[in-house]
Formats: sequence, C-alpha cells, structure tokens
Amino acid sequence: MSILTDTYTLNNGTKIPKVAFGTWQTPDGDVAYQAVSSALKFGYRHIDTAKIYGNEKSVGRAIADSDVKREDLWVTTKLPSQDKTRDLVLADFESSLSRLGLDYVDLYLIHAPWPWGEAGSKHFDEENAEAWKTLEELQKSGRVKSIGISNFDVHDMENILKIAEIKPVVNQIQYYIGFTEPKISKFAAEHDIRIEAYSPLATGDILNSEAIRKIAGRYNVSVAQLALRFTLQNGTVTLPKAISERHIQENTQLDFTINDDDMRTLNSMPDAAPAHFHNSTQG
Repeated sequence: MSILTDTYTLNNGTKIPKVAFGTWQTPDGDVAYQAVSSALKFGYRHIDTAKIYGNEKSVGRAIADSDVKREDLWVTTKLPSQDKTRDLVLADFESSLSRLGLDYVDLYLIHAPWPWGEAGSKHFDEENAEAWKTLEELQKSGRVKSIGISNFDVHDMENILKIAEIKPVVNQIQYYIGFTEPKISKFAAEHDIRIEAYSPLATGDILNSEAIRKIAGRYNVSVAQLALRFTLQNGTVTLPKAISERHIQENTQLDFTINDDDMRTLNSMPDAAPAHFHNSTQG
C-alpha cells in the first residue's frame, strides 16, 4: 500500500509517514500486542502510543517481534500532560524508552498543555516552557529524533515558539470531518507545524453520518476510508486506531482521491459527530 509508505517532510527535514497506527484505548497485553503486530504485518510503519495509554510495553514487544527493521519504523510516544518539570520529563522519558525496549523514539510529544482534568482552566505557560526546553535536551541527546506538541491551541503554540530553540514539528489534535480546528490549523500551517489528526473517525461516531455515507458510496469506499482520506487530503498525518484485523487492513486502503467538489462539501460540513466528546480548548 503506497499510502502507508508515503511521507511528509517536517520542518526539521525528517520524513514522517502520513498514516499512523493509533493505540489510544487499546488495552495493554495481548490486545495491544496483536493489534500492533497486525498493523505492522499489513504495512503500517508509523506507530503512535503514549505513557498514559499504559500499553507501551506491549507496543514495544510487538515491534521487537516483527520482522520490520527499526530504521524503517516511526515510533511516537508522549509525555504525561501533568509532568512538566525537567526532572519529571526526564524520568518519564526514561521509563517510556525502557517499556518500549527501544534505543530512541522518532517523535516525543507533550501530550497536552494542561494536566488532564484541568483543560481550559488556565494557561500553564512557564510549565510548558520548562517541559519544552527539556524535550530540546532530549533531541540534542539523539534519543529523540523530533519533538512536538499535542492539544495545543494558538496561545499555547505562541508560548512555545517564543522560547523555542527547536520548533515543534507537529501538533497532534482532535480532527475529523466537521471538526477541523481552523484557527489552530491555520496558525500551525503559518509556522510550518504539521497537524496530526487524532480521532479522525471520532472514535467511530462518524460512522453514523448518512451524509458522509452518500459521498463514500460514490467512491465505493467505506465511511471510515473516506474520513481518513479526507484528513490526508487536508495535509494532516492521520491516526486511525483499530483492534480487529479486518478494520486494521481496511484502514490501509486509502489509495483513492476525493474530488475537489466533494472536498469542498466535506470541509464545509457541520460537525459530523456532534455527540462525540470534544476537546473544550479546541472549539
């Protein structure tokens, strides 16, 4: 599948696979191990996890047991959002690297600008600045190839850019048809920060959209495939997640093109999954 080996060039010159295999809400143990093993078997070369997901050990074991060379993989993990001091960042990174069983990760993200449960309560500018400077240390050490952010709004990106010696390469945000974060996306594009689309299927809620189903039918693809292709044609890295082999494989079949008229329609749609959880800081 060429789409799984297609890449974007990031602002530091590295090439990131356009399609990632997400592991949020994938239970540790056999479920995560089998899901990642299947993803690698079907050609995914970009695996996304996080310390808070609790499945780094199983993700790492699946990578170790695969026949894919490490240099052919892109592995992302994330700093817990509440840990922003230098000591905590370094400790978290060491524990993630150990659980993954890797010598380095390709991308390390600050998972959110605020501790979970405090989203939107206030800004954590000084704390995020300290965390970012520590990520820069990690990149300079060679054990992280690229660094970035997740769930950062325009203010939080501005705060990082003011003090950054190394610019974030990506901002991973909630992004799907009808919820494309135009302010965040525009600012990121203006500063050459690539958007990564997590929950591109709104954790499955988008599958109930009759309007999207009609458009998908014109291409003889599923709603999921159309939704993923939409995010790619908007220039994002897309992060589908799945557990069953059928869905993991189906999500690789994205080598088709949505025409300009349909892209305009999709980009002007209201929220395709209004009942889905929304990040309150990204409205």
